[in-house]
Amino acid sequence: MTVSVRAIGVAVPQTILHQDEIRDVFRDQPGRTRLAQRLIGAAFDASAIETRHTVIDAFDHEVETTTAAFYDAEQRQVLSPPTGVRNDAYIEHAPPLLLEAARRALDAAPGLSAADVTHVVTASCTGFFAPGPEYLLVRDLGLDPGTERYHLGFQGCFAAFPALRAAEAFCTADPDAVVLVVCIELCSIHLRSSDDPDVILGSSVFADGAAAAVVTGRDTGSSAPVLEFDGWSTALVPDGETEMAWTIGDHGFEMVLSGAVPKLIGEHLEIALRPLLAAADDAPVSSIDRWAIHPGGRSILDRVQRGFGLDDELLAPSRTVLREYGNMSSATVLFILQRLLDGAPADADERVCALAFGPGLTIESALLRLRAGRT
Repeated sequence: MTVSVRAIGVAVPQTILHQDEIRDVFRDQPGRTRLAQRLIGAAFDASAIETRHTVIDAFDHEVETTTAAFYDAEQRQVLSPPTGVRNDAYIEHAPPLLLEAARRALDAAPGLSAADVTHVVTASCTGFFAPGPEYLLVRDLGLDPGTERYHLGFQGCFAAFPALRAAEAFCTADPDAVVLVVCIELCSIHLRSSDDPDVILGSSVFADGAAAAVVTGRDTGSSAPVLEFDGWSTALVPDGETEMAWTIGDHGFEMVLSGAVPKLIGEHLEIALRPLLAAADDAPVSSIDRWAIHPGGRSILDRVQRGFGLDDELLAPSRTVLREYGNMSSATVLFILQRLLDGAPADADERVCALAFGPGLTIESALLRLRAGRT
C-alpha cells in the first residue's frame, strides 16, 4: 500500500496588504529612527512579495473593522495590543479559515468525503484555544465524534512536515484510514512596529492563511494525480538555535529571525538532504524533477537555488507563492504542493523534494512522487 496526498485545499482572509503600501505605513510610524526607516524600506522592497493577506481588516477602508485594536486607520498608526487581545483575534478568525481550507480539500478529493475521515491532525503556532482547531473540524464538518484528533502546537514554519508524517503513520497502521491535515496560521496578528531588525524583517514577510491535505492509502478508483510519500528527514543546524525562535511576549508572540538564517541554511542544505537521498537508493539531486521550498524569505530561496544549481523554472512555484501570499508559516509549503498537484500532467511520474525551515534551526525535508492514476 502506498500512502499519498489526494487533494489540497487552501484559504486566505479577504483583506489584502499591498507590499508598497504597508511598507509606507510601517516606515512612517511615530518614533521610528532614521536607521529603522531605512531598514524598513530595504526589507520590504527586497522581499519579492507583492501582496499578503491578513485578518486585520482595519487595513481595509471599505469594510467595518473588527480589529480596531491593531490599527488606527484614521491616524495610520500600528497599535500594540496585549497578547490576550491578539489571541482573541486568533480565536475569532482562525476557525472560518481552517474550515474553508478543509472543505475545499475534501471537495477536491476523488472518491472521498467528510464521512470517510478517521483522523484529524492540525498544526498552528500563532494562537491557542481549547477545545482546539482539531475539535472544531470534527464538530463543524460533521465528522464521527470518535474521529481521532491531534494538534501540533508552536512548532513554526516546518509543522506541516510532522503533521504529514503522522498522517502517513496512521495510514500505514490502518489501511482504511483517511487523515485530514490542516495548518492554520494568523501571523499578522503578531506584527508590530519596532526599530529592531528582527521585528522589521518579520513585519515584511509574514501573512495569514490555511491549508488542508487529505491523506490516505485507500484505493478509490480515481485516476486523479496524487503525491505519494517516499521519505522524510529532519536536520538540526549547529549553532542555529538562537538565530530563529518564537516566544510569547506581553504584546504578542515574538519572532527572532536573524539575517544569518539564509547563510546557515545554505551551508547545511547538502548535509540535511544527504540521509533523505541515501534512503532513496542514493538518488542524486539532479533526479528531482520538482521542488516545493518553504519561502521563509527571498534570500532563503536564493540560497537553495544557488546551493543546488536549480534553474528558475524549478523555483517558480515557491517564488510565486511568496510573491502572492508572503510567508504563512506552516501552511505555506502546502500552498506550493497544491500548485504542483493541481498542475500535474495526465501522465505525471515525477520526483518532488519539499523543504521547510523553522526554529531550532530545523530543516525538514520530504521526498514525494507526483503520479497520475496510481491510487
